Amino acid sequence: MVLELCEQNTLYDRLIESNGGFSEAISASVMKQLLTAIAHCHRFSIVHRDIKPDNILFDEMDRVKLADFGSAVWVAEEGTVDVWSAGVVLYAMLAGFPPFYGETVEEIFEAVIRGNLRFPPKVFRNVSPEAKDLLRKMICRDVSRRFSAEQALRHPWILSGGETVSMV
Repeated sequence: MVLELCEQNTLYDRLIESNGGFSEAISASVMKQLLTAIAHCHRFSIVHRDIKPDNILFDEMDRVKLADFGSAVWVAEEGTVDVWSAGVVLYAMLAGFPPFYGETVEEIFEAVIRGNLRFPPKVFRNVSPEAKDLLRKMICRDVSRRFSAEQALRHPWILSGGETVSMV
């Protein structure tokens, strides 16, 4: 696989520089591009399996490029594991930190297994209900209820570019 050159300009770097996360508009723009890339892979039954800020690059025009397909596999499933990971990335973009944390690797693993998605009021007080709704649908423990990349792309929050809209 040949990819275009993107200088070391990752989402991880931008999150560190942001010192607390991004606006909903910026987060929605990045997420729409990421979900489009994921949906494209899934249409060809390719699951990336390593979606994380380090593997999300930006070119000189600030377009998102998904990188590091070393863990990618062809599978017969729809690849909702990538949507879970993209949801974790979205949470980090909005909050400035990941949704699951712990002092040790084991504690983090346990937090992921429990899957209790929380929105600390101090951090999420200015985050719209629509963004939280999308997060709940992407970071859903029940795989049968978790959004696909295509479903996430049709969510009102993504379609509105992160603007507050009525979901009714």
